[in-house]
Amino acid sequence: MASVAVRGEDADIRLDRWFKRHFPGLSHGRLEKLLRTGQVRVDGRRAQAGDRIQEGQTIRVPPLGDFASTEGRQRRQAELEPSPEDAKALQAAVLYRDDDLIALNKPDGLAVQGGTNTERHLDALLDALRFGSAERPRLVHRLDKDTSGVLVLGRTPRATAELAAAFRGKTTRKIYWAAVVGVPKPRDGKVDLPLAKLPGRLGERVVPDEETGKPAVTRYQTVSHAGNKVAWLALMPVTGRTHQLRAHCAYLGTPILGDGKYGGAAARPDGVPEPRKLHLHSRTLILPRPNGSVLRITAPLPPHMKATWRFFGFEESEGRGVFDAE
Repeated sequence: MASVAVRGEDADIRLDRWFKRHFPGLSHGRLEKLLRTGQVRVDGRRAQAGDRIQEGQTIRVPPLGDFASTEGRQRRQAELEPSPEDAKALQAAVLYRDDDLIALNKPDGLAVQGGTNTERHLDALLDALRFGSAERPRLVHRLDKDTSGVLVLGRTPRATAELAAAFRGKTTRKIYWAAVVGVPKPRDGKVDLPLAKLPGRLGERVVPDEETGKPAVTRYQTVSHAGNKVAWLALMPVTGRTHQLRAHCAYLGTPILGDGKYGGAAARPDGVPEPRKLHLHSRTLILPRPNGSVLRITAPLPPHMKATWRFFGFEESEGRGVFDAE
């Protein structure tokens, strides 16, 4: 039985993510069993996989065989080291950097965190973004694997906590761009539709649920459209539920282009560039800073969305200033 102190670089992450980071060979199912039986504890108390840990706390780690051996940890850490190609690509994706935060233009197709059958993910590659710091940056929020755009990382425990509080307190504003199939009616408006998580064989999804669902609110504006076939929407989530924008667009009858999970075959029409790739992009983040200034970070569209914008004649300048008066 070993007791491990939480280091500053691991502050404010979930307990299961801490084990994934330090014992990547330990399955989630086995960790859950260790938690249920009280073999894993935090500061001497029983804990759950989703609990957030803080610097200085002590995690009791039971014997894990090869997962806990120095040789095993070093071998798996070497396997997770960012390749030179990954490091170069991530560094090229940096949109903004200061002493407190890094903003990335996350590419579509890269998961933010690990999970079942997800070995390559951003959280495992963050050592490439130290830029001389003794600490690796920390995730502040998430984007879906197939969603591209602005993603913020904290560079210190203090900055990460402040940024996380800003996201939870809704003082940040996030503006997404999406191409959707059809044109919503009305063209501008608000979706106020509670959503509930529904596990399934093909992965987690959310469904409308007025009784038990969590509040979910999205504002939207139609920036442009190509007849009745495809529209360009600017979306501003007021809440931050899993798959919220995807589910709300499907509810409007205009699923996001490429989103077979929520739109089925209707989301993948013929005669459209890249109809199987999700057309959802975190375009702009507006973030108040502790010193009173406001940081505005904008990410260029990914290649497949640029191709779609050219195909339909959408001019990116048309989206400038949308929601600025909100």
